[in-house]
Amino acid sequence: MKLDVLKLDGSKAGSVELDDAIFGVAPRADILHRVVRYQLAKRRAGTHDTQNRGDVSRTHSKFGKQKGSGGARHGSRNAPIFRGGGVAHGPHPRSHAHSLNKKVRALGMKMALSAKAAEGSLIILDQAALDAPKTKVLLENFGKLGLTNALVIGGAQVDTNFQLAARNVPNVDVLPAAGLNVYDVLRRHKLVLSREAIEAISARFASKGEAA
Repeated sequence: MKLDVLKLDGSKAGSVELDDAIFGVAPRADILHRVVRYQLAKRRAGTHDTQNRGDVSRTHSKFGKQKGSGGARHGSRNAPIFRGGGVAHGPHPRSHAHSLNKKVRALGMKMALSAKAAEGSLIILDQAALDAPKTKVLLENFGKLGLTNALVIGGAQVDTNFQLAARNVPNVDVLPAAGLNVYDVLRRHKLVLSREAIEAISARFASKGEAA
């Protein structure tokens, strides 16, 4: 697969050959769904918590006599049935992460990249860099490239000026090559890769079994 390489101002800067084994894989919704679920579950803090009847700070004294009330034989106000009592079977801190095979994660990454390439939503930049951290200049260049909602992947290190200029642009995410992931690729309309990012992606999948 061959794509044009563009400069930030929209002018052509050559072309690049993309590996069909990475950018030409037929997408499968079930694989992408599994990888996105895996990512989002792993991101969850899992800090939700409730107090059970043993955690609630209330009296442990029996609040009514055993017989003669005509009601149930209650012994504690901490019981879940009372207002201010503990919570029965409530959530407690835990990890929501679950396992997913490395090969499936790698396949999902290839499918996400291939989906963007197939729908014409993949743009290759010569380099994602600016001379100065000017948001106005970056927005003008984005206008020439037709970018309003995009994920931009730089090289091993994102250019500081580019990152500073893009950080308050809505619907635009900027990540280093190592930060490339299925969820962020799919949630943005366009995927912008620098030449350096293409090389990093090729090297990433050159290692046997490299995952997303």
